[in-house]
Amino acid sequence: MSPLPRHSHAHVAGTACQTCGHGARGARVLRITLTVLACITLALPAFATEPRGSGDLGLIVERAKGSLQLVDTTRKTALQRVEGLGDLSHASAVFSRDARYAYVFGRDGGLSKVDMLTARIVKRVIQSGNSIGGAVSQDGRFIAAANYTPGGVKIFDSETLELVTEIPAKSEVTGALSKVVGLEDAPGNRFVFSLFEAGETWLADLSEDAKNPKITRYTGIGKEPYDALVTPDGRWYVAGLFGEDGIAVLDLWQPEQGVRRALPDYGRGGEKLPVYKMPHLETWAVSGNLTFIPGVGRHEVVIVDMNTWEKVGVIPVAGQPVFVMAEPSGRRLWVNFAFPHYDTVQVIDVPTRAIVHSFKPGKAVLHMEFTPRGEHVWISVRDENRVEVYDTASFRKLAEIPAAAPSGIFFTARAHRMGL
Repeated sequence: MSPLPRHSHAHVAGTACQTCGHGARGARVLRITLTVLACITLALPAFATEPRGSGDLGLIVERAKGSLQLVDTTRKTALQRVEGLGDLSHASAVFSRDARYAYVFGRDGGLSKVDMLTARIVKRVIQSGNSIGGAVSQDGRFIAAANYTPGGVKIFDSETLELVTEIPAKSEVTGALSKVVGLEDAPGNRFVFSLFEAGETWLADLSEDAKNPKITRYTGIGKEPYDALVTPDGRWYVAGLFGEDGIAVLDLWQPEQGVRRALPDYGRGGEKLPVYKMPHLETWAVSGNLTFIPGVGRHEVVIVDMNTWEKVGVIPVAGQPVFVMAEPSGRRLWVNFAFPHYDTVQVIDVPTRAIVHSFKPGKAVLHMEFTPRGEHVWISVRDENRVEVYDTASFRKLAEIPAAAPSGIFFTARAHRMGL
């Protein structure tokens, strides 16, 4: 990565020496030179005045303004706002291999490449009518976008955002297009995704010919898959089902074995509560051989053994969980909730399965993001128009950053993690 330009003080000093002895004219030239340099400094982003790395940068989605705030996670400060990204009401982002560029997927079908070091939009394309996220390939060469309208996946060159190929989500069983959900990257330069209406999961292999990927279709996986995840080791693709109970699991190490159903009682039994918001799957917490998943319509976190994909316990919590996220160490889980408990965050100790801390950052806690080694967590509080930063050991609040209706928080460390 080439360093950003620095201002040369030697050049200014040289100008001053050259103007010595020329009286008022020399002084006037010096003043003009210094004024020009000052204007250049003000025009550049605050973080672009000296070389820096990108490893501790991140972005906050400001859904109300169609903008991003670029942030420094070490200093816990906002750096620059990037505007003009369209509808960010359900936006997500992935990062380039070198963590310099963010690829932002907007709900309006926009795909924007943003330079994290210069705070500018490098390129923006409207690639569909309604998009719901995307992924970056294992080698970083391709960006995949999942589309509701017209239904399918588009693959782009990560350098140029030129279209490489398109995969229409047309089921061979139903003959109709479906919304694409749960698009994730997988080892071997593959992408895996599900078709909502058709109830299918597809595996697209780009390793040999990206323009003509090999597609493996798994039909009859369950009714209306609505979201999915890939485990951090890249082995398991798990799709949640909206239309029925249970989950669908694909072993990416042995994809020839097909998709199997698991957790047949997930969400079933007893009187169900109204579901105020479907939980997100992409951030299911994984700790050792256990995964911790939000109970759909229930005030509980469900514990699943990934060796058998069977339920082995539950943890009662304050409300209906939306995100259940593990600290990078896997020792503790942080949980936020749907309305009416959307002002609350709870922390669970994994070994004891006990809630060790509860607090209320404010109305509409939407997203949480850990710093790469987990010493801090950033929490977006949409209705309070701010992001709060907490110490994960002491639970002490360290900083507040004003933001316009913030939602997603994405740090560049995601560039080196699978399934994000």
